[in-house]
Amino acid sequence: MSPSRLRTILVLGVVAALAAGAWFARDTLLGSRDANAALILASVERRDLEDVVTATGTLQPRDFVDVGAQVSGLLERIHVEVGDRVEIDQLLGEIDPRVLSSRVEATRAQLRSQRAQLLEREANLDLARLQVRRQRNLMAEEATSREALQNAEASLRVAQAQIAALEAQIEQTDASLRADEANLEYTRIVAPMAGTVVSITARQGQTLNANQSAPTILRIADLSTMTVETQVSEADIGRLSVGMDVWFTTLGGGGQRWEGKLRRIDPTPTVTNNVVLYNAQFEVPNPDGRLMTQMTAQVFFVVARAEDALVVPRAALQAGNMRGARDGTPAGKATVRVVDDTGRTAERTIETGIANRIEVQVLSGLAEGERVVAGNAAAGRGAAAR
Repeated sequence: MSPSRLRTILVLGVVAALAAGAWFARDTLLGSRDANAALILASVERRDLEDVVTATGTLQPRDFVDVGAQVSGLLERIHVEVGDRVEIDQLLGEIDPRVLSSRVEATRAQLRSQRAQLLEREANLDLARLQVRRQRNLMAEEATSREALQNAEASLRVAQAQIAALEAQIEQTDASLRADEANLEYTRIVAPMAGTVVSITARQGQTLNANQSAPTILRIADLSTMTVETQVSEADIGRLSVGMDVWFTTLGGGGQRWEGKLRRIDPTPTVTNNVVLYNAQFEVPNPDGRLMTQMTAQVFFVVARAEDALVVPRAALQAGNMRGARDGTPAGKATVRVVDDTGRTAERTIETGIANRIEVQVLSGLAEGERVVAGNAAAGRGAAAR
């Protein structure tokens, strides 16, 4: 074989080998890209992270009073309407005062009569004293009998007893008069506190009977501070503590957050359909009056909070690899799969902080912007298809 022919064969062999290597490298790269395309990737991001216990609550005024009637009678007039702002001692309504007014007048007349009787009895007492003094002088001169002196002394004691009894009657009548005058004052129903009229249950012209129980006429509430009453399941109540941060939103609040501190956890639960729920309460200021009675609140009790933290989805942590992890507490170690710029994946151990049901705080082992594997798209499609 000639040398030129041999060189030609060698060149063709080299070219064929290079082409085969290029094709193999292309298939390998495409295979890697196809494999990564089936993965769900998530970036390591920096933001605030909260671990919370959620509950549903109801808004109530912190301070309110049901204004009732202490006397019976016809409700002649109601001077306020629902939504009116009232001040303390402001006139709210009036009950027909005629019956009670006549009772006051009768008691006053009885008191005047008894005081007049007292004047008469005091005159009789003065006369009895004079007679006793006269009988004693006559007895000293032996000009009267002992029996006459004893009768005079007995008459004096009777006059004194009659005055004491009448004075007691006057005190009793005077006390009755004060009670009647107080009942007459109760026909004018006044506000016991400043606030807003939130409901009126009685109607003008209605007859009120206060003999058995005080009928409620209206309710006044101070809406400047609202109480949020929530019910927390027994599975979550152990994670709550008095003084912890809590915030909530309302259905019509446009996403606004109201914040407060947990004030009280009732030790006795309510059980409904075998579901055990514990009542937890806290207050929030309401200066603009946007929060109203009986509003529904979506409440979030903040168990733990990390500000400006590196976070990854909880799904990125390898199953069974989050050692020492508990929601709201420093978790310890975990393993994730990190994807580099070339598309290769590699396992990496990271240190985690607080966690909630969705995300986990990264204390070390990852940098902001790195990508981690958070799932398999093909597996998700297969599960959906099944």
